[in-house]
Amino acid sequence: MSLSPAEVKQFHELGYVVKEGVYSHGDLEPLRVGLTAAIQESCDELMAAGKLDRDFAEASFAKRLTKLHRHGPDAAHEVLMAIWSGRFHGAGMLHALRHPLLIDCVEDIIGPEIVATSIYRVRPKVPGYPRGEVPWHQDAGYSLTHCYEHMMVTCWVPLVDATVDNGCLWVIPKVQDDGIIQHYTGGHSGFLEIAPEDVPEGAIPVEMSAGSVLFMTAMTPHASFVNKTDVTRWSIDLRYQDPSVPSNLGEVPEDYTPERDPVTMACFPGEAYFVIRDPKRPESELTDADEFATLRQLWDRATIQNRGPGRGWTPLEERGDSIH
Repeated sequence: MSLSPAEVKQFHELGYVVKEGVYSHGDLEPLRVGLTAAIQESCDELMAAGKLDRDFAEASFAKRLTKLHRHGPDAAHEVLMAIWSGRFHGAGMLHALRHPLLIDCVEDIIGPEIVATSIYRVRPKVPGYPRGEVPWHQDAGYSLTHCYEHMMVTCWVPLVDATVDNGCLWVIPKVQDDGIIQHYTGGHSGFLEIAPEDVPEGAIPVEMSAGSVLFMTAMTPHASFVNKTDVTRWSIDLRYQDPSVPSNLGEVPEDYTPERDPVTMACFPGEAYFVIRDPKRPESELTDADEFATLRQLWDRATIQNRGPGRGWTPLEERGDSIH
């Protein structure tokens, strides 16, 4: 599988393209199994501590977190925090990151040498969970400013069918070449956010079947909203770049001292980078799941200067004169 010339053209012209059927149900099963095991581990700990009296293990993958949240919101929040965003690095994650059909498509955009980052995110959008919505933003808003000119590809993959009702992604086409939009810190649930008055026109919903992939540039504005169903809208988002884009390959967290010039840093300090595909040096590729987990934990636990979101952005409540 690869992207057709027309699909590559759409990616560059609109800032996004959807490719159906990149992952089969079987391709995604190791990730579902790994996430289910992580959920069970959290439930077991909560039940042992007397914070939860039912784990809903009999429920389907798509509805278990929904039932947990309705039964005990506080306990469900603790379960979610164990896997939220990039905290999950268990069984199936590296498998999903290295999926050959996905990487073939990424190669059509950035070339044969591909570096991935630990800026992957697990997104269980649980009905009624107040932190499930993600406001309008560009992924580049989270990077250091010297990386704005570089191509970084976000791959958004729903693990269940994504619809308008359950909170599919919305994108704004044809504005990715206009550069970075003003972002603000302190948006919904602590995310970076483009103020409503600054959001470009033309937003469209992108409904997708499980296993399809939405490819976006780091400058493509996107958001997701309320889940109005009884199904948890599970998704993952993965990020790739070519070796010319600043990374921390070959570095250790201790290299990131307070005195270091930010322009010498990886685009996302504090997140591990690793080689996914290198035809010239295949031995450099990260293929071992245990090695991946160790690398992920090493950088995640480190204190890195300029690692947080909104480097230099103004708090949302202080935007004042920027409103127009």
